This record gives sequence, C-alpha cells and structure tokens, in this order.
Amino acid sequence: MTHVVSDACIRCRYTDCVDVCPVDCFREGSNFLVIDPDECIDCAVCIPECPVGAIYAEEDLPEDQKIFAGINAELASQWKSITRRAGPLPDAEDWKDKTGKLAYLER
Repeated sequence: MTHVVSDACIRCRYTDCVDVCPVDCFREGSNFLVIDPDECIDCAVCIPECPVGAIYAEEDLPEDQKIFAGINAELASQWKSITRRAGPLPDAEDWKDKTGKLAYLER
C-alpha cells in the first residue's frame, strides 16, 4: 500500500509533509502535491504533519477521495520531486477548509 494526497491539498499546497519524508516521494504541481506510489514506503510520518489532513493511507481513503489514488500515481510520473519545505500558496488559508476542490486541480 501507499499513502495518497487527497482533495484537501488542492489550492493550499502546504509542504510540511515534504520535510519529514525519508524517501523523497512527494511530487509538486502548481497547486497540489502528490505521493509517488512507487517511492512511498508507508512510514506514515507525513500524515500528522499535514495541516489540512490531506494525506491518507490508501486503504483509509474516504470513499469520495478514492479517485486520488489514481491521480497521485498519474501525476507523480509527470511532476518533479520536491524535497524541501516551501511556503504554501498565497491564498491557502482561504482554501484550507473547502471541500470538493477537484475541479481546481491544475495538471
């Protein structure tokens, strides 16, 4: 199994999780992070670091977030690795509590 970044990360892109990842499995898009399922070692240290609760073990994904397992795998093969924390997006605070953000995902 792997860990998956879900809808809650879209338009926020907090990167607290990146600093604790021992295998550098995060990939960065313009408004979202994903986890490369081929790199993730299921250590789960990223889960409590996410300030918006966007990271789940794949088997714990809520039903309405299961699509993100495929999205993470797809985009991880296209996006560059991020290995150091960066600031969140400028309007992250405005978006952190919103749901249903898939339409805002920039691929």
